[in-house]
Amino acid sequence: MQTPASSTDPRGTNGNSPRYATLMLATANLLNLAQPGRLFYEGQDPYSQNEFERKVDWLGARFKVLNADVLAVQEVWDEVALRAAVARSGLQYGFVSVPGAENGPGQHGAQGTPRVGLVTRLKVESVGSLTDFPAAAVVQVPGLGPHTRFERPPLLATLRLKHGQEVAVITAHLKSKRPKFLQDASGNPLEDPEDPAVQAVASLRSLVMRAGEALALRLKVVELLHRTRLPLIVMGDLNDGPHSVTTQLIAATSQAAYDKGARDNALYSAWDVQGEAALRRDVAYSHIHQGYPEVLDQVLVSEEFVATSRAAIGDVRRVDVFNDHLFEGRDRSRSDHGFVRALLRLRLPDIAAAT
Repeated sequence: MQTPASSTDPRGTNGNSPRYATLMLATANLLNLAQPGRLFYEGQDPYSQNEFERKVDWLGARFKVLNADVLAVQEVWDEVALRAAVARSGLQYGFVSVPGAENGPGQHGAQGTPRVGLVTRLKVESVGSLTDFPAAAVVQVPGLGPHTRFERPPLLATLRLKHGQEVAVITAHLKSKRPKFLQDASGNPLEDPEDPAVQAVASLRSLVMRAGEALALRLKVVELLHRTRLPLIVMGDLNDGPHSVTTQLIAATSQAAYDKGARDNALYSAWDVQGEAALRRDVAYSHIHQGYPEVLDQVLVSEEFVATSRAAIGDVRRVDVFNDHLFEGRDRSRSDHGFVRALLRLRLPDIAAAT
C-alpha cells in the first residue's frame, strides 16, 4: 500500500510540522426519494406534491448540516429528486449522480428497486456501477436459483483532492434482512408469509443473497487495494452490524487483528479507528428495528487512514452519527436511518522535500 512520508517521525521529512488537508464524508439512506406522483412500490401511495416538498426541504437541511465533501446516498428512485434536495441545501456540488435512476427522454428513474448515488465537490476521475458478481461470488438461493448480480449495484468512483491525492470510494446498499418470499412473474405470492417455516426459509434467502453481495464486494475491494494502490473508502447501508459475518466478509478486519500480513487487504470501521480526542458517545446507532438499535450505516476505510499503520497517509479525526430524527415519529418525509459523517485528515506532501 502507500508509503508515508515518515513512518516513525510525526513531523515532515525536513523536521517541520506536517501540513494536512481534510476530507468530510457522509452516508445517508434517504428512504425512497422519488418524484411526486411516481409509484415506486405496489401498495405504497406516491408522494403528493406537498409530501415531496417536505421531503426535499428536510433532506436539504440535513445535507447542509452534514456539509460533506463526499456524500454517499441510498434509496433514490429519481436522480432529479436528489438534485432537488441538494439544491435545497444551498451548498455547491459539481457532481450529482445516481446511475440507473436518471430522468430524461426515455429515462424514467429506477425500476424495481431504488439505486445508490454520489454527491461530491471533488474532481471525479472515473465512476461506474458494479453489477455482475465474479464467478466465485455466485450463490444458490433456495427456491430462486443462482444469485449472480447486485440488486442495487454499488457505485465505484475515483476522486481527486485539491492537492492531487486520489481516493477510491464505493457507495453500497446490500440486501436487507427482510424475508424474501417467492412470487410469480406478476408479483403474486407463491407461499404463505404467515407460515413460520416459510418465514424461516425466506429469511435464509435474504441472508444468502446479502452474503453473496458481500463476497462480491470483498473481491472488488481486494482487487482495488492490490491493483490501484489507492486509499479506499466504502460507505453505505450494509444492512448488518460492523462485526457481523457479512460486514466482515467485506472488511476482513478481524483477520487483520491477528495477521499483520492481512492489514493491507483489510478495511476498518471509521468509528473504531477515530482519534482519541474524538467526542465519542457511549452508544452509536443508525437504525431502530422493532425497538432495537442497530448500526447498519457504515464508513469503512483502508489502512491509509489508520493512524497506527505504517502505511498511514492520514487518519480519522471524528465520526458523528445524526440520529435524533429517529425519535420524531414515523413520517416518510424523513429518513428511517441516521446519517453517519466522518472527518478524515490527509498529510500533504512536504514542500521542502519536494523541492
